[in-house]
Amino acid sequence: MSDTVFIFPVRVYYEDTDAGGIVYYANYLKFFERARTEWLRALGIEQDLFLSKNIAFVVAQVLMDNKKPAKFNELLTVHSQISTLKQASMVFEQKIYNSAEQLVCSARIKVACISLQQMKARAIPAEVTEVLTRGR
Repeated sequence: MSDTVFIFPVRVYYEDTDAGGIVYYANYLKFFERARTEWLRALGIEQDLFLSKNIAFVVAQVLMDNKKPAKFNELLTVHSQISTLKQASMVFEQKIYNSAEQLVCSARIKVACISLQQMKARAIPAEVTEVLTRGR
């Protein structure tokens, strides 16, 4: 959809690791989530505004591939871009790299827009799709 890639730095804290000092696999999902949230924030999209209107963005599907372990105190970068934007969902392609620019983890994450009142899919608000299609 867009060549725009958002890059977000993440430091690995002790709490992110297992007893061996390796990032616990589920924490990569947290790093991906933080990057998506900060990207939207950088574009002027504050999710709490939509929550107050009973609109939420929820993860509907994840395909994650762990390539290399990340370790305690490493500085990682999360690269995010949108590959597909539909009426009620979007697909993020996200990759985490270490400081040596080696791929640590990649994921394809489908995020759906839902009505919190009905708990059903709904159209992504126009102000969001306009910003995303502009590729700012």
